[in-house]
Amino acid sequence: MTSIGEVLAAAPRASLKGPRRPPGYRHLRGSDFTWTVAFILPYAAVFLAFAVYPIGYALWMARDPALYAALVADPRYLTSLVNTLLFVAFGVNVKMFLALVLSGFFLRRGWWIKAILFVYMLPWVLASVQAFIAFHWMLIGDPGLVDGVLSALTGIEGPVWFNHRWLAIACNIIAYIWKWMPFWTLIFLAGRTAIPRVFYDAAEIDGATGPRRFIHVTVPMLANLYLLCTLLSVIWTLGDFNTVYFVSAGGPSSASDVLTTLGFHYTFETANPALGVAAMMSALPVLVPVVILLLRKLDSGEVQL
Repeated sequence: MTSIGEVLAAAPRASLKGPRRPPGYRHLRGSDFTWTVAFILPYAAVFLAFAVYPIGYALWMARDPALYAALVADPRYLTSLVNTLLFVAFGVNVKMFLALVLSGFFLRRGWWIKAILFVYMLPWVLASVQAFIAFHWMLIGDPGLVDGVLSALTGIEGPVWFNHRWLAIACNIIAYIWKWMPFWTLIFLAGRTAIPRVFYDAAEIDGATGPRRFIHVTVPMLANLYLLCTLLSVIWTLGDFNTVYFVSAGGPSSASDVLTTLGFHYTFETANPALGVAAMMSALPVLVPVVILLLRKLDSGEVQL
């Protein structure tokens, strides 16, 4: 019979110099190292050229405190800042809530549900520029589809949508929701399908109705996914340029501009790129905490159902 001492003697000795390397680990040498560098170098070059360098150069351009003093002194900047906050607040929250609700509708069975889902996804499938230009042409007055339908059905003459600040902002928000809500609906639809059916069966046995099942089962199970998607949407919406530029074009007289379109005007219309970059960099006090919260949420692993 093998003694315990013989077993211990035959066992490999544990290294006291640090953690053991995983199986298959080895240093890259010779041709392996050359091929690794050859594959990584193009991606690193693209990342440095199109991410690190532009961001670093933008930070360098916007380093002068006098630029931000000039921004605050410009009435267009304060108006654009308020417009950006409204655009992000209403655009993100209304879009996410409606996407969550509609994901339950599209979860139903039936061929007609699938047909409606296909039509519903079309705005998201369209390219952003074409979609927003089409939305703009529907609202440009007498030739526009909306005013034409109002006049034909009710005899009411529609407003000039882009000649009033609040109407223009509302058009931008509605166009943004119309374009991007299908994408988030699809995300929440996938999240709903991952919820085990046993939770809904238990709630039904307890007498929970449809709204109560939504509040006490669906919402808690999708809460982390909803938060993650909202944080991502805030980041993307802060940098959204196409919606405002192609729907209202910032009209009337830059009254519906957001920070991205205002920075564009500073850069290309007044030939002051440093001020344009500073206008965008002024969003960092909002963007940085959102990014940190998003990274902490991803690192905690709490986004899983």
